[in-house]
Amino acid sequence: MSVHTFTRAAAALPLLLGAFLVGCSSADTTEGPGGDVPYVAPSANAAAASKAAEAHAEADAEASAAAEDAAASGTLATRPAQVRDAFATLQATLDETCTPGAGACGYVLGRVNDQLMGLEASMKAYPNGPGHFKEPVAWLAALRTSMKDDTSTDNLEKHRSELFGTRDRINTWMQGHPEDYR
Repeated sequence: MSVHTFTRAAAALPLLLGAFLVGCSSADTTEGPGGDVPYVAPSANAAAASKAAEAHAEADAEASAAAEDAAASGTLATRPAQVRDAFATLQATLDETCTPGAGACGYVLGRVNDQLMGLEASMKAYPNGPGHFKEPVAWLAALRTSMKDDTSTDNLEKHRSELFGTRDRINTWMQGHPEDYR
């Protein structure tokens, strides 16, 4: 292909594109974009969207009201996590430690305490009965009694060694009972 032929082709390209654009612009009709596309009045789309939004809002309101009623009446069942899931979250704290008075110590101890209490609830709800986890449940009850259900940062730091000790003791016990968390 010579340079002269290439130049003519390059010059013809804008003309060709312009012809296509002119052809496209003539597709407008009073019925909408073209005869093969059904015409829907803009007001019909807005009405349908508005009706759908109202139905969605009403369904959300009903679901919220039902959840509030169930929570208020005490019928909303809040089942604890399965033992394996609660134990897994406790294991996520195994490498965590802190120094009392340090910035994040209250957070770390609070997290360990929450995981221990969640594991206790799971063990008590276990299908084989709470007696299946007799030792860990007893250790957790002793910890709760010692802490007097006070989860303030000062009290958590005061019971730091008991929190970490109970966590580690339960971890060791559970490792000896893999059938309970696998």
